[in-house]
Amino acid sequence: MNEERAVRQPHPIEVRSYEILRSRVDLSPMPPLWRAVAERVIHASADLEYAVDLVTREEHLLQGWTALQAGAPVVTDVAMVAAGITARETICQIDDPAAARLARAAGITRSAAAIRLSYAEVGPGAVWVVGCAPTALDELIARRTTPALVIGLPVGFVGAAESKEALRASGLPQLSNVSEKGGSAVAAAALNALLYFEGETP
Repeated sequence: MNEERAVRQPHPIEVRSYEILRSRVDLSPMPPLWRAVAERVIHASADLEYAVDLVTREEHLLQGWTALQAGAPVVTDVAMVAAGITARETICQIDDPAAARLARAAGITRSAAAIRLSYAEVGPGAVWVVGCAPTALDELIARRTTPALVIGLPVGFVGAAESKEALRASGLPQLSNVSEKGGSAVAAAALNALLYFEGETP
């Protein structure tokens, strides 16, 4: 993975996007990983409010980055998040027929069932990326998983902000945001920021 990061050449449009972003918001006071994540989320969404909406701790991001460097599995809640993660294979069980069967049997959403199936496969130490389903975050918390990092950025008017608040209260290492916004592209961007990070860590 170090070799992949070393040879990555951003497209000129991406370079120009970052130039415009940095002319409009100064994120330089942020710690390096937090800044990298915030910039890539803003770049992906063109939404400057993420500069103050994202909530994390640098040591949480460092834990996730270190796990990724060591090859930790990456699990996503939906295929759209997986599609946006360009530098790493991911695990996504949402379309597994077993998830549908488990959801019916347990009376839970398919997203929650997919989390159960994924945790049975990867165990502790994975990096989890949730960009769609608040119930996936709820399930992660209820499972008492031991993740390296949870990127919890589901979007929506029903349960999204509440699930992210519960994630922050859980004590799990996390990146989330306060508002109802989020989504698959934003969650994938946050994970990609860690995969692409080339600066100095604390």
